[in-house]
Amino acid sequence: MSTDQTQVKSLPYAGIRVIEFTHMVMGPTCGMVLGDLGAEVIKIEPMDGDKTRGLLGSGAGFFSMFNRNKKSMAVNIHTPEGRKIVQELIATADILCENFKPGTMKKLQLDYDSLKVQFPRLIYVSHKGFLPGPYDHRTALDEVVQMMGGLAYMTGTEEKPLRAGASVNDMMGGIFGAMGAMAALRQRDLTGQGQEIQSALFENNVLLVGQHMMQYAVTGKPAKPMPSRISAWGIYDVFEVAQAEKIFLAVVSDTQWKIFCDIFNWPDLFQNTSYATNNQRVQSRETLIPLIKARLKSYSAQRISQLFADHGLPYAAITRPEQLFDDPHLNATGGLAKIVISDGPKAGQEVTTPLLPITMDGKRLPIRFNPPKTGEHSNTILAELGYSFEEIQELLAKQTIRIEKQGDKNDL
Repeated sequence: MSTDQTQVKSLPYAGIRVIEFTHMVMGPTCGMVLGDLGAEVIKIEPMDGDKTRGLLGSGAGFFSMFNRNKKSMAVNIHTPEGRKIVQELIATADILCENFKPGTMKKLQLDYDSLKVQFPRLIYVSHKGFLPGPYDHRTALDEVVQMMGGLAYMTGTEEKPLRAGASVNDMMGGIFGAMGAMAALRQRDLTGQGQEIQSALFENNVLLVGQHMMQYAVTGKPAKPMPSRISAWGIYDVFEVAQAEKIFLAVVSDTQWKIFCDIFNWPDLFQNTSYATNNQRVQSRETLIPLIKARLKSYSAQRISQLFADHGLPYAAITRPEQLFDDPHLNATGGLAKIVISDGPKAGQEVTTPLLPITMDGKRLPIRFNPPKTGEHSNTILAELGYSFEEIQELLAKQTIRIEKQGDKNDL
């Protein structure tokens, strides 16, 4: 996709090269963040492509979501010629990131200890299930660490733990990996030395539930799961209103309580001394919430939304993910952008994807590359490394590399 060249050159990590040995979500998220920030990210794929490309169900969007702004090189790293290519690429890199199970990179002699002497400036980012310790031999998934790390307990009921509805640990683990790489780049500016960065699913999950751990540390009382928690606010609930629509409403201060009672013309509630302060409303939720639910039944969600918006009260419609494509705020602020799908039944079709939730100098970070086809950039990358046309053809004949011609406007 084309974009303003000046903006591309001014991105903070323009000129930084990242070599990525990743799949699924965690590692690719790290590369996506660095790529969105301007780094050149080269994804090393097996000859048959990243297995994530062919996932179905809840994994069907993984590759398209987390592999934009990257180039793809397909190489058989189990051959001497393939390993030579990879070594030559690493020699040109600032960052290497990986998220394979423990021991995989060591078998390939691509672990940090194997590379650091030859490439002392290399920053090596490993994304794992656990940081080094008693658990580091275990195979982890987002759902595994949510269960063992307290997040599933907090999300579901006390009887039935429930994982969060997105790959929160995978994505945040990748983001923390990118943050570590950024910090290591800054330190390399000062010392001239690279280092290994490790990010892990379990420790990320522990940070997410840290507020509940500290709640226990401060109060001595275990945190209740979200469905049965003791709320910190009198009104902080999903209400079913007219036509069975649902809407989330919050009244989190005494000032907001007065506004809430005024806009619905409920002076009796405001004058009720049992509801005078937020703490009193929390203690009286058993009577207050059923009362408010009954009174809101005659109001439409649209009418309540308008009243809350007009008076600065917190509210939210219950929105499904597919409805976000039409969200007026996201569309007005450039929070969504077009990409071309590289694989699957919609290959070659243009769709919309969310961008990183930041602006730099008032602008969203652009999509410079569509999610690549398997080996789409193998030819150009090898040419940059000094391989001749004849040498590239020989590697193709030996099935050491794969080159798939681009079939879209992936032109930067």
